[in-house]
Amino acid sequence: MTDSISIYIERIIEFAPRLLDSLWETGIMLFFAMLAAILLGIPVGTLLYLTADTRPMANRFVNRLLNILVNVIRSFPFLLLVVAMQPFVRQVYGRATGDPIAASFPMVVIAIALYARFVEQSLMEVPKGIIETAKSMGATNWQLVWKFLYVEARSSLVIGFTTAVISFVSYSTIMGVVGGGGIGDFAIRFGYQRYETDIMYTAIVLIIVLVEIFQWLGLALARKLDKR
Repeated sequence: MTDSISIYIERIIEFAPRLLDSLWETGIMLFFAMLAAILLGIPVGTLLYLTADTRPMANRFVNRLLNILVNVIRSFPFLLLVVAMQPFVRQVYGRATGDPIAASFPMVVIAIALYARFVEQSLMEVPKGIIETAKSMGATNWQLVWKFLYVEARSSLVIGFTTAVISFVSYSTIMGVVGGGGIGDFAIRFGYQRYETDIMYTAIVLIIVLVEIFQWLGLALARKLDKR
């Protein structure tokens, strides 16, 4: 038993540099996905909410257009999205494979659509009385969003973001298909394909730990922000 543990530790030390590189690559992809979710997913989700019928900025054309885009992207098989976007990524970035930044482009697209829907759902949970109160106080649409809707929905927005980030971790494991690297690619190439099951399971455990960390941080922040 002791010998097995010693051998396992030696193997982990041997693979440690590549494992750390894989974690770094995953971090790069997650960073761009999370940044896109915050900077673009929130505005898109807010517009989906505001432009719906009976809402302050009701606009059927804009709402339907955004709904179609979000639904198409979310329902598109992610692996096929990755492959379909390669020509675009190559045009914009210069290369479409072998780079975690290039691999981040599909992650950004799915991140925007995924979190936009979470944002819309969170805002829909805000009581109608909050909107009526804002209107009675003469709040502009900008003030309605920032001082009423986001404040009231902040805990739900954090939970939605946490759920989205966990999905991003899952999506990142697919990016090895286009040479994006990451911990999922490490598990496949250095574990599964080489029949190194101990290395593969180590990578899987790291992915689970990563997900649990995001889950714990997100729920802790949501509880702190929830003033109800």
